Amino acid sequence: MNWFIFGYIISLGFILQVQTEQDIDPNGYIIFCLCMGRFGNQAEHFLGGLAFSKLINRTLIVPPWRTYKNIPYSEWFQIESLRSYHRVIDAEDFMQNLAPRIWPPESRIGFCWLSADRPKSECQMKEGNPFGAFWNELNVSFIDTDTYQLSYDKYSINEWHDLFPADRYPVLALKGAPASFPMLPEHRPLQKYMDWSEQIMNEVQQHQKTLFNNEPYIGIHLRNDVDWLRACADVESLKTRSYMASPQCFDQSSSTHAYVTHKICYPSDDEIFRLLKNIVLRTRIHNIYVATDKRPMIKEIEEHLAAQRVQVKHLDPWLPVMDIAMLAHANYFIGNCVSSFTSAVKRARDVHNLPSAFWGFSE
Repeated sequence: MNWFIFGYIISLGFILQVQTEQDIDPNGYIIFCLCMGRFGNQAEHFLGGLAFSKLINRTLIVPPWRTYKNIPYSEWFQIESLRSYHRVIDAEDFMQNLAPRIWPPESRIGFCWLSADRPKSECQMKEGNPFGAFWNELNVSFIDTDTYQLSYDKYSINEWHDLFPADRYPVLALKGAPASFPMLPEHRPLQKYMDWSEQIMNEVQQHQKTLFNNEPYIGIHLRNDVDWLRACADVESLKTRSYMASPQCFDQSSSTHAYVTHKICYPSDDEIFRLLKNIVLRTRIHNIYVATDKRPMIKEIEEHLAAQRVQVKHLDPWLPVMDIAMLAHANYFIGNCVSSFTSAVKRARDVHNLPSAFWGFSE
């Protein structure tokens, strides 16, 4: 063999070995299942989990979104943007390239938050839907489980490091997200690191052209399915400012509302007509985009606002994330204070200082 070529191969092998070793984070990794609710809830948990991974200084193994199957994060958002905030690696990338060496099947332990009086046997990482499917689609099984009673705040950092040192536990696989719901106010600005993927943006631009010929439009979110009607039925008896995602409204210093009302949670048709008409008159925008889980009210809105000559469109996409993207890029947005779907839209708009309003809350 030519000694020059032989030397080159040896050198290349050494470089690749060094590079591989550098790719392994000595501070460890963390992954969790985004298994609570639909996209709005998952997004709030994701941002909380992202903040926690930075807090304990472990690389975040970015979990897939959960629909009827796992959706890689990068299908909807850019992984690279997250790196401006903290160290991350895509879950599929990790499982294929790093897990065989630092998290082999015989060492995989799952962790659950459980109160101290409950047995470890209750920590069932894959019990129920979507937990089982989430881990199965990542080809992860656990040989054992363990529990913890730690919080996810800055006061618990040392306890996390002491209880789960990275040299003994290179990967922390948590059953649920290390985050609160509703999300903490200080985590909302992290939305700026969630940039839409090229695929999503191409679809948004296509729909904007097809539906509105690239003219301005007002996006509205109508949460009006029967499950929401039930969820809002007794809300006033709670006399609370924190009901599901409502802190997005009530954390505002300008809020004059004492607590979440039925009008805020499940606005009447008249309230929808009132606020929408005000926004149409104020902005002189006559195109309306409706995202809803049940009733789009196209005919009702067009009849009630006939004098304003509005045009109402409803896409009803297979994936609701497309509705969120369309609303996030509207010239004006009206949403539901209590809905985490709305909160995902509102955070995305706040990044770009785009105007938003809320049913039963805004004038």
